[in-house]
Amino acid sequence: MLSFIGPLFASAVFKTLAWLPLSALQRIGRFCGWITWVVPGSYKRRAAENLKQAFPDVTEEMQRRAILNVGTLFLEMPFWWVRRNDEELNKLLECDNWAQFDRALSKGKGVILLSPHAGCFELLGPVYGSRYQSTVLFRPPRMEWLQDWIVKMRSRKLLAMAPANQSGVRSLVKTLKRGNTVGILPDQVPVDGEGVWAPFFGKPAYTLSIVQRLQSLTGATIFILAAERKALGKGYKLHYKELLSPLSDDPVAAATEINQEMENMIRLMPDQYLWGYNRYRQPKHKALVQKKAEKE
Repeated sequence: MLSFIGPLFASAVFKTLAWLPLSALQRIGRFCGWITWVVPGSYKRRAAENLKQAFPDVTEEMQRRAILNVGTLFLEMPFWWVRRNDEELNKLLECDNWAQFDRALSKGKGVILLSPHAGCFELLGPVYGSRYQSTVLFRPPRMEWLQDWIVKMRSRKLLAMAPANQSGVRSLVKTLKRGNTVGILPDQVPVDGEGVWAPFFGKPAYTLSIVQRLQSLTGATIFILAAERKALGKGYKLHYKELLSPLSDDPVAAATEINQEMENMIRLMPDQYLWGYNRYRQPKHKALVQKKAEKE
């Protein structure tokens, strides 16, 4: 029953919200963030701890802005997942140099885009994917119907989704070997055996090792990027950096370099990062994850 009703209900909610102007959605999101700020909870507590780890002199005002931006991000999602007018969506992202991606792709070895959970990372797929054939790695939710719905909502003509499992990794390799683009959010905690421990804002964090393997296999160019949210309803600005040297052959050194680049990007918009994410937790054991998936 849920597999039938779930997608219908979720689609109805998202499509209704998506009709609202971006500024209205952002205001609603800030209000939801304000509720999270005033009500005690584990997310708010963890966000404060992680912010303090990264910025020892953090102020209460900065913490409040970070929580409000989380609410804003979640209410922006229907806008980017539902709307399909590429021309209108592209107008909302300020980018001064799309030619750099053309040059990288012209080498025929593919491009790897890495973005932290900062700013409006949900727009990167629709906007970049409106120009270039791309595959984005995502972590499948536990409920199968929700996974299918997310794939349907996020996919575009030139944008495909790949689950974070062996099948998805094979899809990423094939995409790069065709000379196309893959997108990864490398500040997620992978399951045990799929990462290494590397410092993130001065504290060990279990970090994906797949990026180094993908570049080693294909010679792909890596870009670090993030979309910074401007004033309400005023769109976003794309920050980007091309890594001119290949990652280290050593997995820990490569992960450390990636985390450092993530830090640098986050520092450009410290109040727009998802600080409440449990970045420093112990990774889940792969066998346990697979067992849960089989039961579901």
